[in-house]
Amino acid sequence: MKTKLLLPHRYKSLGWFILIPSTILGLVLCYNEFSAEWIHANVFAIATDAPFGKYQYFTATYTNITNTVIGSLFIIGALMVSFSKEKNEDEFIAELRLSSLLWAVCVSYILLLLAFLFVYGTPFLDVMVYNMFTVPIIFIVRFNYILIRNAKTIPDEK
Repeated sequence: MKTKLLLPHRYKSLGWFILIPSTILGLVLCYNEFSAEWIHANVFAIATDAPFGKYQYFTATYTNITNTVIGSLFIIGALMVSFSKEKNEDEFIAELRLSSLLWAVCVSYILLLLAFLFVYGTPFLDVMVYNMFTVPIIFIVRFNYILIRNAKTIPDEK
């Protein structure tokens, strides 16, 4: 079966190698206000806040990039895990991939709707940050759960 836009299977293990540590570091960052003080850099910013509450646009700024590094690694790892081919990529896997992606998007937006209805103030910003990562997390969990469940119930046909 010809699949479009999928990475070769070897990227899946590399994706897990990136995703697992970045997830752990991301959780530590969220709940312990962890920040690597040595990760500072001059970065280009489309928009940034300046002293006295003014915003600056299209400028360079010196800042701690711990959030940027960990978030970027999480996204890269999640994309590699999500969109790498399986060893035996067939029509069932393609259908499962599509239904899992649809399911992940629907669940993510239902959670976002609930946040719009029941979360207010500054905690809403936290919910929005978490919501950025829900689609790949839900997709990976559901896709792999159904793959494992089907592997146990349906013997390999050879």
